[in-house]
Amino acid sequence: MAAKSPPPKRRNRTVQLGDMIGSALDPALKRRGFASRDLIARWPAIAPTPWDQIAMPDRLTWPRRDRPDPEGAVLYLRCVEGHALALAHEGPAIAAAINRYFGYLLVSTVRSATTPFDGAVPAPAAPPPALPRETEEMIRTTLAPVEDPDLKAALERLGTGMAHHRRRGLTSS
Repeated sequence: MAAKSPPPKRRNRTVQLGDMIGSALDPALKRRGFASRDLIARWPAIAPTPWDQIAMPDRLTWPRRDRPDPEGAVLYLRCVEGHALALAHEGPAIAAAINRYFGYLLVSTVRSATTPFDGAVPAPAAPPPALPRETEEMIRTTLAPVEDPDLKAALERLGTGMAHHRRRGLTSS
């Protein structure tokens, strides 16, 4: 008769959700060729612009072990429809960015995956409501002595932002 498996180890402390999910995701990611979840979790920091928002790693395919020369894996990226041709041209730059991030040859080739990326593109933020005339006049009169136009524009944006926060009651004063 087979021996019973030991009861699960209890953790008498709070555990972050990311730690719990990470241990559940690791076997699934290993089946997709990823040794760890770093490439997927840090994709926005690793990938060059605009690929950080319009593409996502799908799987890594490693070369067979009987090859004598060491080479990196083939990374298949899921990208937004219509960007596959650009991905084919930008593949070496994306591979270089990934290898630079990890510090060793991880990816030799980047290819487009067959399934498209369905990532939601964030909608542009709605402009804030207009401030009362008195507030706008107060900001302009306060900034009248400033001569540098760039500095004046930056300070005006700062003053307008602070006024919006005060109107919403997000700051104390």
